[in-house]
Amino acid sequence: MKLSISLLVFVLIARHANALIYCIPFKGPQANDEYQVYLTTGDQSKKLSWETPCQVSSSHNGYSVWVDRTKTRQTIEGFGAALTNSAAYVIYHSSVRHQILRDLFGSGENEIGVSYLRLPMGCSDLNAVAPYTYNDIPSGQTDFNLNQFSINKDRAFVIPVLKEALSINPNLKIMATPWSAPAWMKNNRNLNGGDFIDSWNYWHTYAQYFVKFIEAYRSEGINIESLTVQNEPLLSRDDYPTMKMSADQQTAFIRDHLGPLFKQRDIHTKILAFDHNWSDSWYPEQVVSDGNAKQYISGVAWHGYDGRHDTPSAFHDKFSDVDNYFTEISGGSWDTNFASILTWDMRIIFIGQTRNWAKTALLWSIALDQNHGPKVANLGGCDDCRGVITVQNNNYTKNAEYYALGHMSKFVKPGAVRLESNYISWDDLRTAAFVNTDGSTVIVVSNPSSSKSATFSLDIDAKHYQYNNLPPQSVVTFVKEVQN
Repeated sequence: MKLSISLLVFVLIARHANALIYCIPFKGPQANDEYQVYLTTGDQSKKLSWETPCQVSSSHNGYSVWVDRTKTRQTIEGFGAALTNSAAYVIYHSSVRHQILRDLFGSGENEIGVSYLRLPMGCSDLNAVAPYTYNDIPSGQTDFNLNQFSINKDRAFVIPVLKEALSINPNLKIMATPWSAPAWMKNNRNLNGGDFIDSWNYWHTYAQYFVKFIEAYRSEGINIESLTVQNEPLLSRDDYPTMKMSADQQTAFIRDHLGPLFKQRDIHTKILAFDHNWSDSWYPEQVVSDGNAKQYISGVAWHGYDGRHDTPSAFHDKFSDVDNYFTEISGGSWDTNFASILTWDMRIIFIGQTRNWAKTALLWSIALDQNHGPKVANLGGCDDCRGVITVQNNNYTKNAEYYALGHMSKFVKPGAVRLESNYISWDDLRTAAFVNTDGSTVIVVSNPSSSKSATFSLDIDAKHYQYNNLPPQSVVTFVKEVQN
């Protein structure tokens, strides 16, 4: 009892003297001048673990991680992944479906609050059933009135999963993306590969196709927040659904068909251009350089499979009035090391892309099974991709991607604004900082070093908050609530 009283007296004196207090064991209502701490370590000993809070100190040691509240950057729309057909199938058919969805979309202590989903429009290379679109008709026929349009196949398990996710997180936003137009609209009459038929009546019908999709989903109580016109428009493959769409074609489609039709029908779904790799930034630059098309474009979507990860910043410097969205990267069997995955995802994607003006950071499939599927036979594309979670029989595993994503999605909420912060160097500390709409502050720090721990102070609001020994290949998120 005497020891406890002495400790209490020490804490009170130290606070009064504004001396260094580091991580006093306490979990409850937040004290003044302290940040809650959540840690994931590369050795997996900690996974989004609540740690003892860090409080204001009179001095600082190690690196300085500074945050400038006066320099605000982009507004964040959300963090998440893609609900592929395979992901929806494996989640829907799991006996632990409800727990999976709560862990992904809930806001509880052990849940990560995913806030943005990318939804393939019918098919992609991760399909548990035969690839389809919403207007599949017998070969040799056309349907310019879209009389055969139907989203019935989505009702089997895609829509039920979406509805349950929305019941858990009603603020969840959804981005739609086609991998292919209906086969009858393409020059090869096939979902795999080929080009769109470059004719006015086909483009006009395809714009109507998007409208019917948005309206059909709305009738299910599901709002489509945004859409990209074509997934990876520079890619054509004969073994899974793909479709080439040149920059000239995409410009004309948005300018002359999709944009005007959305305006006419009072549809507020955001239109995003491109949706392909950093390496081909010439494509979105060409599209948004057309002023008549640009008036309908809300942003540009990027993938991370090729090119420099800072490309969106260069694009932002040229087109500061066009938003950036990061929409796809996948983990897979090519790297199964937890520490390596965590480090790369934080440095390049979640910290890296938000520092480069992205309003979203989305991974590829949110769930897959232990065989990188389920996937219909003879469907090409990625055969060794890894989901954010792996569902096997009636169990599931939270992969490294789950924790990387969670360090953002759990704490940085839609509407948050990024604050300017520094990073020490490529191999030392990487940082990103945000203020949520409720005024809470979130600071994420990653230590990418494979061998060195990092000691640093958070320098913000003319105060220092000391943090000692962030382990190698680890990430920590600091959260400070608004004091009443």
